Order: sequence, then C-alpha cells, then structure tokens
Amino acid sequence: MADTDGASVDFAREAERAARAVEHDDADLSGRFQELGYREEKQLLDEFSGRFAEYRKVDRETLDLAVENTNLKAQRLSFGPVRQASDAFRASLDTIGRAMSSKDQCRVEELIAKAERALLEIQVLQAPHIAEPDDAAMSRLEKTMGELEGTAAVATNSLRELVTPATQQALAAANEALSRFKRLSGQLIALSRMNSNVRSLALALGQKPRLTAACDGSLIALENALAKEGPNATR
Repeated sequence: MADTDGASVDFAREAERAARAVEHDDADLSGRFQELGYREEKQLLDEFSGRFAEYRKVDRETLDLAVENTNLKAQRLSFGPVRQASDAFRASLDTIGRAMSSKDQCRVEELIAKAERALLEIQVLQAPHIAEPDDAAMSRLEKTMGELEGTAAVATNSLRELVTPATQQALAAANEALSRFKRLSGQLIALSRMNSNVRSLALALGQKPRLTAACDGSLIALENALAKEGPNATR
C-alpha cells in the first residue's frame, strides 16, 4: 500500500509488468512441453495457468482499488482542509467571546463551547470512519456526526441575538467556516465510503495469500516432475 497516488500507480505498473512476464513464460513453457510430449508437465502447467488466472483477477481488483486511494484522500482532507475550517470556526467564535460584555458573557461562552466541542468531536469520529470496513458501522458514525453538526449550527445561530454590532463580522466568518467544514466533511465521508484502500488491503491480506500458495504449489509439483526428466528437460 503506497502513501501517494504516484507511488500507487508506479507499483501497479510494476506489478502488471511482472504478471505479464509470468504469462509470457507460461505460454513459452506450454509450447515446449507440447513439442517434447511432456504430458504430465503440461497438465501441471495448465493447473498453474488456471490458478494464476484466478490470482490475476484478484490482483487486478486489488491494484485498481489501491490506486484510487480514497481512504488516503479522506485522511488528507481530515488532517488538512477540514481541520483548517474547524480552526477558522473556532478563531471566529473566540473573537466573539472576547468582545462580549459581562451581561451576556456566560451565555455566549456556553454556546461557543458547545459549538466548538461539537466540531472537535466530529473530527475525532472521522478517523474511525475512514478505517471502518463495515457499512452499518459507518452509518452509525455518520448519524452521530450529523447530530453534532446540528448542535454546532444551533449554538452558532443562537449567538445572533447576543452578539454586538462590532462582532457581526466575526459571526459571519464563523458561519462561513462552519459551512465549509460541513461541505468538506461530506466530501470526506463520500471518499471514506468508497473504502478503496481498506478493500484493497483486505484482498491483499485475505484472498491473495491463498491464491499465491496455490500457484506456488503447482510450480513446486511442476519442478519436481521436470527433475525426473533430467537436466535438459526443457532445452
């Protein structure tokens, strides 16, 4: 699993070249066995060819998913633009809090704390969502995040009746940052839902080892059969 799109593409191309080399050698050996009349070896090679074809199918799916890098892109959104929007939201609300009169100070601080805490909790939940392979579990996380977004919006809107004319601009900036946060969070969830890196890793650690072992088994049996034919078996 590569950590950049470019590296993913490079590794995928390298894997594809290696697989084609195996297929080329497979075809070459098949022709030679046919000419030499090696029926057992030809049968073992055909067995390998079938298993390798199955491996190639899973390998292509793994590589196609890996180069999409949707989980990695979601993670970058969370650590970059999403966090920046949250920081901007918090900075604007803090500006409002510092400018308030003592009359409404406690109520304003309460609303600001509620809104800021909601966004921080959403950011905390984004990491498990990105790593989660189960759709139902992701849905539960999204429900919680949606409720927290609602909490932040209600708390921010409640400030409208309390802010002074001097802090109206800060409140507008907070609302803009909150809208940007929500939009970016939606993009993050969409990328996380694709789960290309998680699915690719599951294939790489699940089906591929089994298929690789089957191919290796066929090649070992073929090697043993050829050893019986002598050192010049495929010359």
